[in-house]
Amino acid sequence: MKVVITSNGADLDAPASPVFGRCSTYIFVDPETMQFEAVPNPAMSASGGAGIQAAQFIVEQGAQAVLTGNVGPNAFNVFQAAGVPVYLIPEGTVREAVEAYKSGQLRPAGGANVQAHAGMGMGGGRGMGRGMGRGGRSSIPQTPPAPPTTPPPTSVPAREREEEINALRQAAADLRRQLAEVMERIEKLEKRDM
Repeated sequence: MKVVITSNGADLDAPASPVFGRCSTYIFVDPETMQFEAVPNPAMSASGGAGIQAAQFIVEQGAQAVLTGNVGPNAFNVFQAAGVPVYLIPEGTVREAVEAYKSGQLRPAGGANVQAHAGMGMGGGRGMGRGMGRGGRSSIPQTPPAPPTTPPPTSVPAREREEEINALRQAAADLRRQLAEVMERIEKLEKRDM
């Protein structure tokens, strides 16, 4: 059996990535032997459709389960069609995710837990629809992706708290960049109308 875990590194002690389609590395692990292979995500820098491309890659590699922090609807649909269950994992290492899977602590996801394009930071996804395509109408998103809505635990270890703070800072930076791009686009469109 082979499972795949989204990762921010190339070994079992690397932090598991909360992002599916644009994580840096996929770690394919045999849960019985803990033998693994780290493979760079071929879809990480895709201009669009990273989740679908990554999911197809995972299926082609023969993974029988996916362990990740988040999965969007497009990737989830690919896995569902292929009969590959997706398990949502908490923060921790790749090894901890595999151990939780082996011990039955993880439950299969019933669907996507983030909206499409949630893992796409600014600078990516500038293909169709980012400018004046599709009949001359701008398709800049009307609302930014919602931040994760997890209730704060009553007691959070310092490491987890620091990781969450860093993730929230990154999300805030991404939203600031997105806002700057939207404002710049508005200015260009307004100048064009004058």
